[in-house]
Amino acid sequence: MTDDATPPPLAGEPPKEPARPTKSLTIGAVCKGLQQEFPDISISKIRYLEDQKLVTPRRTPGGYRLYSPSDVSRLRTILRLQRDEYMPLAVIRQELAAGRTVSEESSAAPSTDGAAPAARPAGGGSPRRMSVSVRPGGSTFSLDDVVEDTGAEARLVQELEDFGIIKGELKGGTRYYDETDREIVRAVRELAAYGVAGRNLRVFKSSAEREAALLNQILAPSLRSRNPERRREALDALENLAAVASHLKHLLLIRDLRRITG
Repeated sequence: MTDDATPPPLAGEPPKEPARPTKSLTIGAVCKGLQQEFPDISISKIRYLEDQKLVTPRRTPGGYRLYSPSDVSRLRTILRLQRDEYMPLAVIRQELAAGRTVSEESSAAPSTDGAAPAARPAGGGSPRRMSVSVRPGGSTFSLDDVVEDTGAEARLVQELEDFGIIKGELKGGTRYYDETDREIVRAVRELAAYGVAGRNLRVFKSSAEREAALLNQILAPSLRSRNPERRREALDALENLAAVASHLKHLLLIRDLRRITG
């Protein structure tokens, strides 16, 4: 028997099937495979998600995209988060970075009231809403990093600073931005594609400031506590309140948009 011959199975053991090579798919095949669940999917939308660096298929020497099963799974997760939870791409990017996968998503159709379907954790409990973290920390990015990651122009970043939308921190003569600043720039760039200018962002800024002030008022005594345990509990409560408020604002926006288009 040669070294590379397949050994016979042991008595009572079923024969093993040879491992099947992982097959990559073209963008057209991926689009066709997703159409049953996402009728509005198109090749141009898949390319746009790639432009936003949400999915990175490998390329052949001739420049053709080839999608692995993990690429397709990631696309499915992105599309479900958009459809079922109405998440913007900036938030989807954060969810993916946190390890959220397609296996966590519900394949149920979206509800008819415009709300995102409630994804319930194992064992019951409250519906999962968009996660919110108010704790400091994380990576920082130079202006060049932000421009490269988001595709925005440097003047847009400067404009957002001028309007007080973001605020970098000067270190060693270089201005750095945190992850939230970077994602704000990315979201504003998406809005700019629809003609939303910097001056229009004041309405978002003032709304966020009012909401932050309200939530701070509710939890102010606990947030200022010198007791570490009490402060930690207050931060947890603040993040939950922020998630609920964000969900409520989303529902109110849907209601008002339906009135406009109805």
